Amino acid sequence: MSSSRQQIRQQMRSIRNTLSSSFIDQASLNLKTHIAQLTELKSVKKVALYLANDGELNPMPSIKWLWQQGIDVYVPVLHPFSKGHLLFLHFTASTELVTNKYGISEPRLDMQNICPVSELDIIFTPLVAFDDLGHRLGMGGGYYDRTLAPFQTNHKPLAIGLAFDQQKIDKVPIESWDMPLQKIVTPSQIWQW
Repeated sequence: MSSSRQQIRQQMRSIRNTLSSSFIDQASLNLKTHIAQLTELKSVKKVALYLANDGELNPMPSIKWLWQQGIDVYVPVLHPFSKGHLLFLHFTASTELVTNKYGISEPRLDMQNICPVSELDIIFTPLVAFDDLGHRLGMGGGYYDRTLAPFQTNHKPLAIGLAFDQQKIDKVPIESWDMPLQKIVTPSQIWQW
């Protein structure tokens, strides 16, 4: 099963990396339109997103829209002491960014800007592939699964996946640690389970 998961990751990353910048820009604007329609955003104060990397759908238009709504935005940083876990740091237009060991931009670690995961209302997660049941296949590091696992029973923070429509597949091969999502937003629609 793990080899098929790896094959799916390679195939989906390859598809993502063939998308033109103009296509990605338009898809990112369409994504923002659907995110703005989420009823869950009406009463939230703290939302986590990610900074796009490796051909991912770019949530920056959505981040700017959230700022306009007065919603605080946080982005993930690799935890410096707890291997395989994420911290979420406050992100603004003036946040200083550094590159982590995976080549991904993240805010410079500042303990004063950390938001505990339990205080986030929504975490928008990147993904490599998803299916009709809300199963998500990530990049393989398990960072989001480990981060969200303790909060699965109370559904706060709510995890919502973000993906291109092209990342939907028939069936994601799942493992016991995989966290299914209740919602996935693509440039064309909102998927809900």
